[in-house]
Amino acid sequence: MPEINYISIIVAALVPNILGAIYYGPLLGNRWLQSLNFTEEDLKGRNEPLIYGSALLLSIVVSFFLKFLIEMLHKEVGQNGELAFGSFHTFGHGAMHGAGLAIGLVIPIIVCLGLFQKTKASNILINCIFWLLCFSVMGGILDVWN
Repeated sequence: MPEINYISIIVAALVPNILGAIYYGPLLGNRWLQSLNFTEEDLKGRNEPLIYGSALLLSIVVSFFLKFLIEMLHKEVGQNGELAFGSFHTFGHGAMHGAGLAIGLVIPIIVCLGLFQKTKASNILINCIFWLLCFSVMGGILDVWN
């Protein structure tokens, strides 16, 4: 079982929240709202502590399993035949693993949900790019910070 640095899990879990505040705020907030046929007024009256608290908790879950999967992809067989975890830790290498997992798992799910829910293509694209960025940065943080 690979060792887990829980501080790196927490830091990586903050990425979707921090990046989301920028990405879905000043960067693409208006386009995102338009892709949902929402206005700023439609977002008022939500239970913000529940939304952001749940998002952070779920980001911690994602971060933990992303770290676990990255470490499992790093396994090598040592000279004595035992598995050796944690080789080749760089930000770029972790970002590659994160991007690969996003492309192979997350983006197909977002696209499928969007197609069945008749979501606008612009919304699907905005969300896919966001999660590709998140998984890449999270993967980089988790891989370089043991």
